[in-house]
Amino acid sequence: MKTMTSNEIRKMWFNFFKIKNHKIVESESLIPIGDDSLLFINAGVATMKKYFDGTVVPENRRLASIQKCIRTNDIENVGITKRHLTFFEMMGNFSVGDYFKEEALEYAYEFLTSPEWAGIPKNRIYVTVYTDDLDAYNKWISLGLDPTHIVKLDGNFWEIGEGPCGPDSEIFFDRGEKYDDGAALEKFKNDEEQERYVEIWNNVFSQFNSKGGIPREEYPELPSKNIDTGAGLERWALIFQEADSIYETDLFMPIIKHIEDLSGIKYDGSTPFQVIADHIRTITMALSDGASFSNSGRGYVLRRLLRRCVRMGKKLGLNEPFIYKLADTVVSIMKEAYPNTLENLGMIKTFILQEEELFHKTLSSGEKRLYELMEESNDKTISGYDVFKLYDTYGFPYELTLEYLEEKDFTTNKYEFDKYMNEAKKLAKESRVTNSSMHIQNEALLKLDLPSMFTYDEVELNSKAIYLFDGEKEVDSINKHGFVIFDKTCFYAESGGQVADIGGIKNDNLKAKVLDVKKAPNGSHLHYIEVVEGELKKGDMCTIKIMEDRRNSIAKNHSAVHLIQKSLKSMFNAPVNQAGSFVDDNGFRFDFTYTGKLNDDKIIELERLANERVNLAIDSKIEEMRLEDAKKVGAIALFSEKYKDIVRVVELGDSKELCGGTHVKNTKDIERIAILKYESKGSNVYRIEGTTASNVERLVASSIEHYLEEIEKLLSKAKNILSSASAKGLKLDFNVEVENTNVSSFEDIARIKNNLAYIKEEVITLEKKYKKLKSSYELGNTKDYLEKVEVINDKKLVLLEFDDRDNNTLKEISDNLINELGKALVFIINKKKDSLNFICRSSLEVNAGLLVKRVSNICGAGGGGSATFAQGGGRDLTKIKEVIETVKNSLKEI
Repeated sequence: MKTMTSNEIRKMWFNFFKIKNHKIVESESLIPIGDDSLLFINAGVATMKKYFDGTVVPENRRLASIQKCIRTNDIENVGITKRHLTFFEMMGNFSVGDYFKEEALEYAYEFLTSPEWAGIPKNRIYVTVYTDDLDAYNKWISLGLDPTHIVKLDGNFWEIGEGPCGPDSEIFFDRGEKYDDGAALEKFKNDEEQERYVEIWNNVFSQFNSKGGIPREEYPELPSKNIDTGAGLERWALIFQEADSIYETDLFMPIIKHIEDLSGIKYDGSTPFQVIADHIRTITMALSDGASFSNSGRGYVLRRLLRRCVRMGKKLGLNEPFIYKLADTVVSIMKEAYPNTLENLGMIKTFILQEEELFHKTLSSGEKRLYELMEESNDKTISGYDVFKLYDTYGFPYELTLEYLEEKDFTTNKYEFDKYMNEAKKLAKESRVTNSSMHIQNEALLKLDLPSMFTYDEVELNSKAIYLFDGEKEVDSINKHGFVIFDKTCFYAESGGQVADIGGIKNDNLKAKVLDVKKAPNGSHLHYIEVVEGELKKGDMCTIKIMEDRRNSIAKNHSAVHLIQKSLKSMFNAPVNQAGSFVDDNGFRFDFTYTGKLNDDKIIELERLANERVNLAIDSKIEEMRLEDAKKVGAIALFSEKYKDIVRVVELGDSKELCGGTHVKNTKDIERIAILKYESKGSNVYRIEGTTASNVERLVASSIEHYLEEIEKLLSKAKNILSSASAKGLKLDFNVEVENTNVSSFEDIARIKNNLAYIKEEVITLEKKYKKLKSSYELGNTKDYLEKVEVINDKKLVLLEFDDRDNNTLKEISDNLINELGKALVFIINKKKDSLNFICRSSLEVNAGLLVKRVSNICGAGGGGSATFAQGGGRDLTKIKEVIETVKNSLKEI
């Protein structure tokens, strides 16, 4: 049996399957593309779903990969057990309708036991098979495996929702008696946890279509049977490095030694070291693939992992930011397999440090408040509301608070917490989403492999309808809605963030609209049509034509995105990486990561630089070349995309990108780029929206419409204030200048936005001046109010009614009246639109607080205060007469 480093294991895996004629597939990004069911890629098969469910047919039906994965459903178990991880690498070999069960087991057995490869002694191999899978059982015996090393289990059946499923056979390595508690074999046979027999490879025989409501034994067989295997690299490292746990392998020990150096504490297998080592791997790899910290989705998961690291670091005496330093070590381990980690190291460290500093600002205060709550508790329980406030105020996720509480044997009320923070509950659930069921294979489309050509340069073609499809099966004609494949087409199929072309189809017997175009499993363009007149039959010759003006608008917007990205990269020293895009005929959207801060001035500069490139009037250059050659000439490739060996490179001046979309022939065709808005989509992720050419004037004007509406509201408010002041004889000045609303660029949008901010400040100032003058005016009328004094039971009463006045002014009036009158009761009723306010001052035996409470209750609300001053309110305006009567009776009663 060989001793191997993790990199040697990776190389051996790929070398073996290359010999077996498998195409080596690079690991896809951890961020799922076009799969909303997952926060992160969580299994090797997750990236193969499009092949297994028949959406796409691969060029080579034999595939092998080592896929980066993140699973977050067992975060609390990391560091507690020897096997749980959040980030891991899953080695896999796959057959899409090619070899099946016999060959798959032959490959696995040869790889593991052959001296040329892993060289594991046969007596240290154990397997499990599905109880009813006699084919797998007999195959293992024919390969030479001892029957006593084969265990039948009912649980060996892989199935997640509807779609491809089937029995599986797991392979285990016997670690020896050192890891036997005396009952390991029995536990293994009962599928129970034990340390001796470690699973190292699972072979799934995907041969059935799972359907709801149908017993497993009646599942229909797949038209294309598949092999899906998974072998965890970390477990292989554990075995081939003869380590006690995965943390003692070369994938973790350099990180742990770095933590030792930072903390001055020797590693002893303790949880803090293991949690930090695991979590920093996850954070580093996820950030490198384009994730970011945020309060939702995957960003919430990363934030939670980092905050656990901070807390574990405090247990090791690490009270200052340190996690970002560990990223260097992670990258040194992973860079050979994943070169992008080295390219992104600076960005990764910046993101982590920013997040650490943010958390450290609130962590101490949050801990202090939590410990205060513990001290105040009489029953070792913290209310769900207090746990919510810890999150809301200090950024403590529920799970982190729970860890603190459990350490001190405290509990909290989760139901109460959920009541106050449903969003947090939703986010916690999102981190455990694993619904990755596949679509049921469509046999008709899977078998479809017709020669169909797409051309970029034509807008109209004479084409033959070679395949008609109603959504379920092939048909001979379409008279309403359906799908058609032509022998050649000029319609672009939706892909790469660009929408599909639309247009028309006609011949002597047909008029139809093309509403959408998608790619069939084998790459043919599948046109979704609506028949307007006549009928389309298989074999018909048709004239097909795209909506040319729309195509041109899309091309302008797509080319603009390329120039925007190049301009961004030239503007900033910090890395700028695309995080998504969308292009249609109206405009474009471009998402990117950037560690700095955006503001209006930077966006104005970006728009200027992009338009400089437009005005250079450079011919576009589009050519196909080998992927490695494209990278050598500096063409930008998205790490999240999977490219073929031959790629299409679009060159627009100094912009070079791998792209399959449609583009302008010369940059001057774009005419003008206008950015409409920008916004932050999370920590260090920004979105820019814009448009080009004839859309500019319309959409720029539309984008500022809400600013102009706000300006109009503010001016109307100012007019009302001035009118009210004039009616009282108060003089106020208000001179503001409204900017010209002719707009054609983001600079104009920013100008109007700044004008709005200026006018808002001026109106606020005007309102403050008016309130001050009005207060002085009201206070100056004290003599008028004194004329309203009533004497009841030899006691002075001033009872005043106002309409929607400022309460602070009314308080001052009540103070002034008491000062003038000496012994008296002042009661003020302030009528609002649908409510009442009461203010009471008393220097008599009447208790102001009790009086206000009484009249407030009459009006359906509450109030109170001291014996000399009180405030209250009410909702029932019909009770004013009763309130006045109650106030007067209060003097009659003394």
